[in-house]
Amino acid sequence: MKELNKTYDPKSFEERLYKEWEENGCFSANPNSDKKPFTVMMPPPNVTGKLHMGHAINNTLQDILIRWKRMDGYEALWMPGTDHASISTEAKVVEKIKSEGTSKKELGREAFLEKAWEWTHEYGGNIRQQLRKIGVSCDWEKERFTLDENLSKAVEETFIKYYEKGLIYRGNRIINWCPNCQTALSDAEVDHEEKGGHFWHIKYPIKDSNEFVIIATTRPETMLGDTAVAVHPEDDRYTHLVGKKIILPLMDKEIPIIADSYVEKDFGTGVVKITPAHDPNDFEVGLRHDLEQINIMTKDAHINDLGGKYAGMERYEARKAIIKDLEELGLLDHIEDHTHNVGQCERCGTTVEPIISRQWFVKMKDLAKPALDAYRDGSLNFVPDRFGKVYANWLENIRDWCISRQLWWGHRLPVYYCKDCDNIMVQSEKPNKCKCGSENIFQDPDTLDTWFSSALWPFSTLGWPEETDMLKYFYPTDVLITGYDIIFFWVVRMVFSGIEATGQIPFKDVFMNGLVRDAEGRKMSKSLGNGIDPLDIIDQYGADALRFSLITGNTPGNDMRFYNERVESCRNFANKLWNASRFVLMNIPEDFKAKELNDMELKEEDFWILSELNKVIDQMNHNLDKYEIGLAAKSINDFIWDNYCDWYIEMLKTRLNGDDNVQKEVAQNVLIYVLKQMLKLLHPFMPFITEEIWRHLPENNSTLMLENWPKVIKEFTNEDAEKSIIRMMEAIKAIRNIRNEMKVIPSKKAKVQIVLKEEEMKNAFERQEIFFKTLASATNIEVYFDKSQINEDSMSAVLTGFEIYLPLEELVDFEKEIERLQKEKMNLEKELERLTIKLSNPKFVEKAPEAVVAKEKEKQVMYKGMMDKVLERIKNIENRK
Repeated sequence: MKELNKTYDPKSFEERLYKEWEENGCFSANPNSDKKPFTVMMPPPNVTGKLHMGHAINNTLQDILIRWKRMDGYEALWMPGTDHASISTEAKVVEKIKSEGTSKKELGREAFLEKAWEWTHEYGGNIRQQLRKIGVSCDWEKERFTLDENLSKAVEETFIKYYEKGLIYRGNRIINWCPNCQTALSDAEVDHEEKGGHFWHIKYPIKDSNEFVIIATTRPETMLGDTAVAVHPEDDRYTHLVGKKIILPLMDKEIPIIADSYVEKDFGTGVVKITPAHDPNDFEVGLRHDLEQINIMTKDAHINDLGGKYAGMERYEARKAIIKDLEELGLLDHIEDHTHNVGQCERCGTTVEPIISRQWFVKMKDLAKPALDAYRDGSLNFVPDRFGKVYANWLENIRDWCISRQLWWGHRLPVYYCKDCDNIMVQSEKPNKCKCGSENIFQDPDTLDTWFSSALWPFSTLGWPEETDMLKYFYPTDVLITGYDIIFFWVVRMVFSGIEATGQIPFKDVFMNGLVRDAEGRKMSKSLGNGIDPLDIIDQYGADALRFSLITGNTPGNDMRFYNERVESCRNFANKLWNASRFVLMNIPEDFKAKELNDMELKEEDFWILSELNKVIDQMNHNLDKYEIGLAAKSINDFIWDNYCDWYIEMLKTRLNGDDNVQKEVAQNVLIYVLKQMLKLLHPFMPFITEEIWRHLPENNSTLMLENWPKVIKEFTNEDAEKSIIRMMEAIKAIRNIRNEMKVIPSKKAKVQIVLKEEEMKNAFERQEIFFKTLASATNIEVYFDKSQINEDSMSAVLTGFEIYLPLEELVDFEKEIERLQKEKMNLEKELERLTIKLSNPKFVEKAPEAVVAKEKEKQVMYKGMMDKVLERIKNIENRK
C-alpha cells in the first residue's frame, strides 16, 4: 500500500490512467457476452471539429451512463466515430488548395478527393484525442467513420431500396440554395433569424387600361421571374380582373391575372406576385395553373441572362437598381419597414435563396408515420417530454427531404444516366450498357446530404445490412444523448431510417442535453468571442473538475451557464476527497486486512454512515434510471463532503487515536468500506481521481472502472441509529451557530445543558458526550427534564424534542465583548451616516442608474438591521451587570 501524494495534482495521473484503461481493453464490449447489453451511440462529431463545451457536456453525460451500466453488470458498448461533414470539410479543403494556388475545378474530382482524404488523415483525428482528455470510455477499437467501406455500403443499399420502393424521386422543386457553399440545403440546415427589412409596394399596370394593382414584396429582384399575379377567387375587389393581363414592370411582358385560394384576402393588398422558380408556395400555385418556371438567379446569387438588363448583377445590387428604376417610372408606390424571418445557411451564415432546382428527394409522408406512431404509443421516450412534442410537430408538418448536394466530398449518388435515351439507372456499380444499347453512360456528380448517412448511424456502425453478431446483440440501442438543436437534423431521421431498415426503433430513450452558455447566458460563438476551450479548463483544474461542474445542477434539456467559480468549487470537492482519503490511509496499518462488518461490533455512528450510504445508493439508482444526472451527482457530493468528511471522519478521530484496539479496528474497517463504496458511486462522474485513490487502497488488484456497482445492504440500515446521530448533529450545529453568533473562539470551551422532553433521549446524549466535546467545544454535557434548573443567563436553541442552553458566563468576557460591540457600533454609524447623506442627495438619486440606487438602499436596510442587533446585544449585557 503506497501513500497518496500530499497534494491533489490531476496532471500527475489523468493521462497515465487513460492510457492504461485503453491499453488494457477496459472500454471493449463483447457481442458474445452472456450479460445484458447496454448500447449508446456517440453523436459523431465532424471530422473537422475541435472540442468545445457542447462536446464536453454531451460526452460527459454519455460517459457517466456507460460507466454506471458497465459497473452495474451490463455489457456496455459506447460506439465512437466521426462524420465526414460534407460541406464544412469540402470548404476546408477548398480553402487549403486555394492557398496552394489551385482550385477544385482545376484539380478535377479524383485529385480533389485525394486532397480531401489527405486533409482528413492529417487533421481529422484531432477531436478524437481531445475527447480522450475528458475521459470518455468509448470502445475506440470499434470506431467508425461515415465514409468507411461498410457504412458507405449501407448508404448505397438504403438509397437503392428507397428508390425501388418509390420513396426517392428526382424532380424540379423549390430548394434552399446557399450561394456561398453553392449547394442545396435541407430545411433543417437553414437557421431563421429575425431581421429588419422592407415591404416594397409596387404598381403592376393592367394591360389596355389605366388601372394597376399594388403588389407588396420583400424580394423585389425576384419580380424579374414573375409569371402571374394572383387574387383570391372570392375577393370582390378583383374578380373582374381575373383572366386579364398584367404588364410586368421592367420586363415589358404580359403575364396573366389568376384566381387561387392560396391568396389571403385580408393580408396586404390582397394581390400577390407569383414567381414559381423562387418561392415554394408560388411553385405550388404554378403547378396548379400550368405557369412557366423562370429561374433568374445563378448559383452564386447573380442575375442570369433571363433577367434582362440586370443580368450579371449580384442579387442585392440588382435589388437597388430595380427599386431605382421603378421609382423613376413612377411604379414604386411606397416602402414599408418590415421585420421578418430570414433563412441563413447554418454552416456559413449566408442568406439562402429559395430557388427551383432539379434535385433528388425522399418522400417523407410514409416514412414519417411509423416514426410518429413510435412516439405516440410510448415506444420512443423523450427526456424531458416537451421535446417529444417538438419531434411530433416536425413530423406532422414534414416536407419531402432534399438529399442531393452539389459537392464532391461525401457519398456519391449511385445513379447513372444514359446520354442517348435519358434513362436513369440506380445501382451500386456503373452499368456496361443502357437498355437502349448505348454505352454512353455517366454517374450523377452530386453527393448525398451528410445527414443521409448519419441517419443510419445506430445500425450501419454495427454492420447492417449484414446480420452481424454486433447488430444482433447491441441493436436496438438504449439511449441517444444529444443536443436539442439537432432533433430535426438527426433524431427524426435516425428514427424513420431505423424503422424502415430494421423494423425497430433505433433507441428507446432520447435524452436531450441543453446548451452550455457563457456566464451572461449568451450562446458561445466565434463572433462574440466568448467561447471557452474545455482543454484550457482541463489544463487548469483537471478533467474531473470540468466534468463535475458541467453536470452539477444540470437538468435534462435545460441550458446552463458556465462559471469558472463552479469549476473551482468542483476542484475543491476533489481536493476534499483526496485529503480525506489520504487521512484514512494514514490511519490504517500497512498490513491491513478487511473484515466482514457484520462480524464486528459496530457503533451507533457506524450504523448511521452505513444507513446513509444505503440511502445514497438507492437515490442515485433512482436518479440515473430517470436520467436525473445532476441530482445523482448532488447526492454523492453531499454524502462525501458532509456525511463522510465533515461528520463521520471527525467522529472517528477519538476511536482512531484511542487505546481500544478493537474499536480502532472497527473504525478502520468501516472507513475503508465506505470509502470504497463512495469511490465506486463517484467514479462515473469523476473517473480519474476515483481510480487513482482506488489504486492506493489496501487489497485492491483490479481497476475501479470494472468493479461492481454498490448495492443496498439491508442489514446496514438502522433507523434508530440514524435518528440518534441526526439529532446529535442538529444539537452540535445549533451550538456552533450560537458560538458563531457570539463570536466565541473555538478554543474557548463551555458546558452544554440539554433539556429533554423524553426519557429515552438521555442515554443517547450521554453516550454521545465525546462528540459534543470534540465537535462542539463542550467541557461536558448536563441533561435535565426541568427548564427551571437552567441559568437564565444563557443562550438557547429550541429543537425537536429538546432545547440546548449555553451559559454565557463560560463563553463571554463581558467587558471585552462590550468593547468589541462599541467598535462595531461606531463603524455601523459611519456607514449609515454615509448612506443617509448619499441617498438624501437628489443629484445621486435622480442621475445614478436605478440598479445602483437600489443597491445603496439595500445596504442601508442591512446596516440598520445589524445596528439593531448590536444595540440589543449591548443592552442585554449591560442588564446583566
